[in-house]
Amino acid sequence: MPDTLTALDAFNARPPDEAERDLVACCACRAFAAKVAGLRPYRGLGELLAAADAAVRELEWSGVLEALSAHPRIGERAAGSGTEATWSRQEQSGAGDAPRAALAGGNRAYEQRFGHVYLVCATGLSGAELLAKLTSRLRNDEETERDIVRAELAAITRVRLRKLMGEDR
Repeated sequence: MPDTLTALDAFNARPPDEAERDLVACCACRAFAAKVAGLRPYRGLGELLAAADAAVRELEWSGVLEALSAHPRIGERAAGSGTEATWSRQEQSGAGDAPRAALAGGNRAYEQRFGHVYLVCATGLSGAELLAKLTSRLRNDEETERDIVRAELAAITRVRLRKLMGEDR
């Protein structure tokens, strides 16, 4: 496993466009990437994670939708072979034990209700847990659901930043 400080030092030293490209793999919103890259240097992983959390929570809703556009539906394989697609497949590995028809139907209902893909930090969750969360969240009002989506996006971003920095958590 690479040393976190070494990975962080390398990230801090990258040109802005390269740092932003790395960050877009963690949260596919250009405003997020520019904000977090612009706050460098970070003295530790905790500082980077805190800045990323704040940046996600400060996004305009259009920025959240930009980030959501890079996420496949729960239960569907991410297209491509890049870092984001690989991470997405790893994160959703537990979805395979849920009935495909139930997930597909839940995804459709969610998208009709809220107008965007159902986002959940799937890391470590079984298909049954993902389906239960989806079903439960269909009862939310739009404002509540937007708050949850931001929290889930921040959680996914933290997982991916840890991977970017060489941690496997």
